Amino acid sequence: MIDLRTDLVHAGERRVQGAVVLPVFQSATYKTADENADYDGIHYLRLSNSPNHQVLADKLATICGGESALVTGSGMAAITTTLITLLEDGGHMLAQDCLYGGTLTFATRDVPTMGMAVDFVPADAEEVWAPKLRESTRLFFVEAITNPLTAIADLEAVVSFCRKHGLLAVIDNTFATPVNLRPLDLGFDVELHSATKYLNGHSDLVAGCVVSSAEVIRRVRGKLNHLGGVLDPHACFLLHRGLKTLALRMAQQNANAHYLAERLAQHPTVLRVNYPGLKSHPDHERGRRLFQGFGGVLSFELADEAAARRMLARLQLGVNAPSLGGVETLVSRPAVTSHAGQSPQERQVLGIVDGLVRVAVGIEAEQDLWADFEQALAQD
Repeated sequence: MIDLRTDLVHAGERRVQGAVVLPVFQSATYKTADENADYDGIHYLRLSNSPNHQVLADKLATICGGESALVTGSGMAAITTTLITLLEDGGHMLAQDCLYGGTLTFATRDVPTMGMAVDFVPADAEEVWAPKLRESTRLFFVEAITNPLTAIADLEAVVSFCRKHGLLAVIDNTFATPVNLRPLDLGFDVELHSATKYLNGHSDLVAGCVVSSAEVIRRVRGKLNHLGGVLDPHACFLLHRGLKTLALRMAQQNANAHYLAERLAQHPTVLRVNYPGLKSHPDHERGRRLFQGFGGVLSFELADEAAARRMLARLQLGVNAPSLGGVETLVSRPAVTSHAGQSPQERQVLGIVDGLVRVAVGIEAEQDLWADFEQALAQD
């Protein structure tokens, strides 16, 4: 079996005219090769089948352990197109009760308008899942590590439950990446990523991907081709390039986040640190059993919004900006970024308080990062 680090570099590669690096195929359309091809097989950029798309999809399928893959114009395009496809004609899903704000808003505000339905459940309390099942239930949606409170669902129980009840197990693996967790090997049916984040790793594009069986990808591709959430060839090229260093970057980000979480947990102004690598985290043992690393995202709670704002203003290395997964450390308040779409009452229920700070750790030297946070947290 080839090591993931090797697959990230070599899987799916095509040496076009001997070029070591796949060039950008900046063409919207291609000469017809088969007049009997169906609509999705026509070589046209909106149908996500340029050479850049195909090579990238082959690499993603290999590194995630799936039969097939599809790249999309954003992480939300991957999530929404997949859910619309799998839930069409009145489907119902169970969903983890603390999700990324964009997914949460889509599920609560858009899904019902499309004739579909969702019930939110705690993803570590199996006893409450079965009573929520309906005849129309199609899937169970979870995140590998939740944003921004870093909870880890009972992933094995989710897979077992789905097998028992004939549901598809769908997971957003953005925070963990295939370096730290391979959900399809655990029995999940569909793996989603905001490739904007760690898969690309350089904060310079927006993209998403879906990895699953060939049949599921065929269905999702058909829907995506109509909705138009295509990734442009140059972004494909950048994502393709970024993937090759994923394992190296992730190793450093795992280590940096763990170091920073331990230091923050000892700081007198920090009320709580959320990072599954800490032994104090309620899901630490589950994560230690299932994950190869705990990821590059942590969050911590300060006394109030004013304290959080003050710290953010003082940071010199950490950049006050949304998103995550790049080589630079980004710091934000989820109340006004990832979960700005929720009301204050909804955020309170989720545990996303105004003093909560999320840190997406980069690849800088760990001692420099801590020095920056230490001075930013210093009380005058």
